[in-house]
Amino acid sequence: MIEAVVFDVDGVLVDSPHEEAWRHALRQMLSTSWKDSATSGVTADAFTTAFYQQHVAGKPRVAGARDMLRGLGVQDPSGRRAEELSAVKQGVLMQLVEAGSFVVFDDALRFLCACLDRGLRICAASSSKNANEMMARVHVPQQASLLVDLFHANVCGRDLRHGKPHPEIFLTAADALRVPVERCVVVEDAPSGVQAAKAAGMSCIGVARVGDEQLLNDAGADWVVRDLDEVELSRILNAGRVS
Repeated sequence: MIEAVVFDVDGVLVDSPHEEAWRHALRQMLSTSWKDSATSGVTADAFTTAFYQQHVAGKPRVAGARDMLRGLGVQDPSGRRAEELSAVKQGVLMQLVEAGSFVVFDDALRFLCACLDRGLRICAASSSKNANEMMARVHVPQQASLLVDLFHANVCGRDLRHGKPHPEIFLTAADALRVPVERCVVVEDAPSGVQAAKAAGMSCIGVARVGDEQLLNDAGADWVVRDLDEVELSRILNAGRVS
């Protein structure tokens, strides 16, 4: 029997500006201090939504930058470029968040509220250190509360030893909720997050908002939906596992 739902934030609850910030930072670096032979032929046009979902989404900042550069074919043996890119991206992201350049997904709020109505315990679990700041700006009228205050546990932005696809963040969430992993279901939009959920021994709903159903299926999601209105919550509760 499922007792808890663990929510990723970016791409699941909030249409966050991470992808836009990464793209802006990459374009800025390629047009300034990275004009050298190592980046010859590399353009920001290669950083598509599909590329972001496959290489960057759901990962801690520097790990995402490192995998982005690897995917683009940019050599970075010292890790300096990944650090530089991460720093620029974070600056851009903060500007976008402060400007309110993000929206909450209504289907996600409906699903989250349905979970609360059923008495499920819920946890927010994002690698992003900006997740709580965004959720603190979202009012949920159905609960007369800010989104960030609705969770029984919140492990967003914690300094963990491993990023997704390692299961550490979801194991930490289950521990914070005091619910066995086999009684938790994770809601994720990124392949690395789906892999992390399955490695933790949890069921996982993959949310393919950008048409990446195949990537989420390949990552091992138990069920893939285009939005959370498609999920039959009673089926999860009764089956204990989405199949």
